[in-house]
Amino acid sequence: MIKEAIATGATVEEAKEKACQELGVETYDDRIEFEILEMQAKKMFGLFGGHPAKVKVTLKQSAAQAAEDFIRNIIDRMELTGITLSTKDEDNVITIDIEGEDVGFIIGRRGETMDALQYLTCLAANRVDPAYKRVVINTGDYREKREKTLESLGRRLAIKAAKTGKKSILEPMNPYERRIIHTSVQKVDGATSWSEGENLNRHVVIGPDGKRSNNRGRGGKGGRRPNNGRGRYNSRPKQQSPAPDPDRKPLNEGAGMGLYGRIDK
Repeated sequence: MIKEAIATGATVEEAKEKACQELGVETYDDRIEFEILEMQAKKMFGLFGGHPAKVKVTLKQSAAQAAEDFIRNIIDRMELTGITLSTKDEDNVITIDIEGEDVGFIIGRRGETMDALQYLTCLAANRVDPAYKRVVINTGDYREKREKTLESLGRRLAIKAAKTGKKSILEPMNPYERRIIHTSVQKVDGATSWSEGENLNRHVVIGPDGKRSNNRGRGGKGGRRPNNGRGRYNSRPKQQSPAPDPDRKPLNEGAGMGLYGRIDK
């Protein structure tokens, strides 16, 4: 894509218009900047000297275009073919959807390659625009499927923690995925979650919530009861799995945070 053009004309405006035509933009486009290299000069006595105006027009690159160009460069260097990009820039969020047969190489193990690409693309995009833009890279509906998988995992392990009193340690995740787990866990009574570890080893631990745990002692409600004084005990009724509480707010949901947003838990 051409970023600048130099043109000449009988007047500055004519030179500017010719340069804009070469770039494929209109003279009133707010993405362009122009510089007068030479003012027009008339011939002396109408016989000698004089020269036309010369203008340089520069097309400022948008953050969305910078993000797309960065990804295309990465894809070219990976020697991937048949890849298409679809870019949207709305409400300070640049969304780039990548399609093609070889998108598996872009996704990587559990989306790690795509997350890294998204982070680097965000840096590239925000170098050309003073207003911060968040970048989201997706391939098909991968992120939606991943989010549902993590929500299911968090809820399942939270129910297990509430029933057994045992904790589960998950694999290291980025802040975005840890927040999904935290949000899912905090909606289950009797369970809680927190993060441990540093940097790339930071992971979520899901365990019982002591403040909301069920009474499991003997002789009380929920304990085993003697049967006819023979020393035998009736088995305790099977406990129902804790149901999600829609009114219980996640402790660290972090509204509006991006993929690499901060999580304090």
